Amino acid sequence: MKKTEFLLTKIIATLGPASSNLETIEALINSGARIFRVNFSHGRLPEHRKLIKNIRKAEKNTNQYVSILGDLSGPKIRIGEVIKEGIYVLKGQEVFFVKESLTAGKVEPKNTFSSTSPGFIDEVEVGERILIDDGNINLECNGKVSLNGQEALKCTVISGGLITSAKGINLPDTELTVDALTPKDYECINFAVEHSFDFLALSFVRKREDIAVLKKRLKELNCRPDGADDYFRRNENFSLSKNHEKFIPIITKIEKPQAIRNLDSIIDETDVIMVARGDLGVEMDLAEVAILQKEILHKCHEYGKPVIVATQMLQSMIEAPVPTRAEVSDVANAIFDGADAIMLSGETAVGNYPEKAVAMMRKIAKKTNAFIQDRSITPGTLPNMTAILYKDASIAHGVDAIARELKPKFIVVWTNYGGTAIYLSQLRLPVPILAFSHKKERLRLLTLLYGVKPMFMAKPGSGSAFIKKIEETLIARELVEKGDPLIVVSGDPISRPGLANRIVVHKVGD
Repeated sequence: MKKTEFLLTKIIATLGPASSNLETIEALINSGARIFRVNFSHGRLPEHRKLIKNIRKAEKNTNQYVSILGDLSGPKIRIGEVIKEGIYVLKGQEVFFVKESLTAGKVEPKNTFSSTSPGFIDEVEVGERILIDDGNINLECNGKVSLNGQEALKCTVISGGLITSAKGINLPDTELTVDALTPKDYECINFAVEHSFDFLALSFVRKREDIAVLKKRLKELNCRPDGADDYFRRNENFSLSKNHEKFIPIITKIEKPQAIRNLDSIIDETDVIMVARGDLGVEMDLAEVAILQKEILHKCHEYGKPVIVATQMLQSMIEAPVPTRAEVSDVANAIFDGADAIMLSGETAVGNYPEKAVAMMRKIAKKTNAFIQDRSITPGTLPNMTAILYKDASIAHGVDAIARELKPKFIVVWTNYGGTAIYLSQLRLPVPILAFSHKKERLRLLTLLYGVKPMFMAKPGSGSAFIKKIEETLIARELVEKGDPLIVVSGDPISRPGLANRIVVHKVGD
C-alpha cells in the first residue's frame, strides 16, 4: 500500500494461527488493516499476550496507528465433550441433552450430549428449535424425559450432520435467562484493561441492560469515567476532564432476534455497532440478513454511531487466492451503505492467504469509494445533527458546506480528545480527514472511523503555529503541493480541549 494512499472505509483483520507472527502482522498493516481483532473465544491469554506484543511492535515498525479490538465470548452455548470422530445424527433420530458432564458416544444412548450451559435444558419449550454448528444441524424439542435417572431434553433431528466437541448451539426461539457476561468474560475484560486494548466487543446482546453491565465493570476499572456513557456521540461531556486518559469504547454485536427487537435502545446505549452476520444469519431467517444489515446501518447513521459489517465477507479466500464475484459485491454494498469498517474473520485468522484477503478488501474499498466520490454519492444516511446540541456538530456542518464547494486536498483537524474528527467522519465527506493529536491513545480510537487518518503531532502553541506545522509535515511526506487547498479545523485557543470553533481555508504556500 502506497504511503500516499488513504483508506476511507477501514479494514478490521482477525488474528489467529495464520497471522500471529510479527512479519504477517506487519504485512497486514502494509496491505491496509488498521484494527486487529483478538477473539477471546479462541486461544488462551498467554497466547494473546504474545499477539499484543507483536501488534504493538508492528505498529511501531510500520509507523501506522492501529487499534486492538478484544471480542468477548459472551454466553455462547457449545456442545460438551464428544468422542474424537464425532457423532453423525440422521433425520428423524432422537437426540438427548443432559446437565451432567459426559463424553457423548461413550454412554447410552450414544446420541446423548452435554453442553457448556446445562441450564438451557430448563428453558427450552416443546416445539422450539435447537440449532447446532451454525444451523447446519436442526433439532426440534419434544419435551423433558427421564434418562438414566436424570432429567433430559428430548429432541428430534429435522436436518442431520456431524456433531463434534465445542460446536455452537443456537436457540432462536428461546428466551434464555443468562448473564450478559460470563466468568471467562470478566477475566478477559481485566486482561484487556491491563494490556490497553482500544475496543471491547460484546457478544449476544439482547437488550440495552446487557451493555450497561459491561459499562459498569469498565467504570470500576477506571476505563469509563462518569459522563462518558457514549464516546462517539457525546464526547464533549467528558473531554474537559484531565483525569481519565483511559477509555475503552464498547462495540455491540447484533446477532440475536431480541437485539433486533430492541435495536433503537441498544444503539442509543452503545458506542459502536457490529452487524455480526454469522449468528444473526442462524437465528434469523437467512433471507432477511441483507435487509437487516441495511436497516441497522441506516439507524446507526441516524444516531451518529460508527458501524462495522462483519462475517464471511471474503469467505472463499480462506482456501482460494481470489474471492467470488458475489463476495466482492457484498463488500462494495457494505461501503455503499456507509459502513465505517468492514471485517475479515477466518480469512485472516486461519486462511491460506491473509495478506491477499486484506489487499483485496482494500482494493474493493478504494474503487468503490472512488466511484462514490466521482458520482457525488453520499454513503448511507447522514445523522440528524440538529438534534445534538454541541459545538462540534455545528462546526462539522460548516466544514461540510465549505468542502463540497472548495473540494480541498485534505480536511485537517487538531483534536485533543477526538470530538471534532468524530463528527466530521459521520458526515461521510469524500475527503480524507487528517486528525492530529498529541494523545496516542485517542489517535488509536480514531482508526475505526470512516475517512479519518490519525497523525501524531506535539501540541502546537497556537492556531497559526499548527498551520505552519501542518504545511511542513505534509510537504515533507509529499502529500501536498504548493497551491493545494486545505480546510483546517481547531480550537481557539488550540490548547483547550472540547472547543472546536475555528475553520480556516488555507492554500499551501500562502
